[in-house]
Amino acid sequence: MIRDKSAKKTDGKSEKKAGKEQAEPPKGVIAVAPPSFRRERALIKRGVWPVAGCDEAGRGPLAGPVVAAAVILDPKRIPKGIDDSKRLTPERREELFEEICATSSFAVAFASTARIDRDNILRASLWALARSVHALPEMPKHVFVDGRDKIDAPCDCEAVIGGDGIIMSIAAASIIAKVTRDRLMSALALDCPGYGFETHKGYAVPEHREALDRLGPSIHHRRFFAPVIAARQKHFPETVEVEPDLFTVDGEIDSDISVTI
Repeated sequence: MIRDKSAKKTDGKSEKKAGKEQAEPPKGVIAVAPPSFRRERALIKRGVWPVAGCDEAGRGPLAGPVVAAAVILDPKRIPKGIDDSKRLTPERREELFEEICATSSFAVAFASTARIDRDNILRASLWALARSVHALPEMPKHVFVDGRDKIDAPCDCEAVIGGDGIIMSIAAASIIAKVTRDRLMSALALDCPGYGFETHKGYAVPEHREALDRLGPSIHHRRFFAPVIAARQKHFPETVEVEPDLFTVDGEIDSDISVTI
């Protein structure tokens, strides 16, 4: 048998070492565990069922409603790959949206810009979350809600900060809420062209702020968010009233505002 003299000799140890090096993640990359169904299963073992998760999308944007969703996953038919919606690509969110809708009980609720203007963004979001739970086909015995605030629901409620990255039911709700709102903002872009709602979904990115300054606020903008107030002062100064900033609730700044698209 003829051997290639240029080939390097290897032994079992070196091969194992090479395989280990390939399996290790790149340095500087932090592995993030996906959400699990562990807390839901713990409740099921205690006889508590149905269990729902709820989350919202759209607290940070300058335009459009807040969209809340509540989801009761079927323990026997949980779609694979459910994760915090912010960790997923738009294409993967769309796929999981269809799978969750086909295998789970869910409901969606909207807090309009008029409600946000009247109540403030925090109260409007909590109202929408509660409405989504009430709209479920079957009232849950326990509900997990993303964030620090409980909601008004006729069942046990548990607020979990960062819950969309921890609890699978909340993660599923985050996907339903995000995809629903993204689709809605694309539809609003047809009603109000020029603002770019179809791309930035109403968030305060430079392109949106430039369009807001150039065109003035639309009927879909939240009247008392600071950049919108500035645009109203420029284009419609007679409509500007002195109002409290809606990021402030009872004298405290709401720091739980997300601006991730």
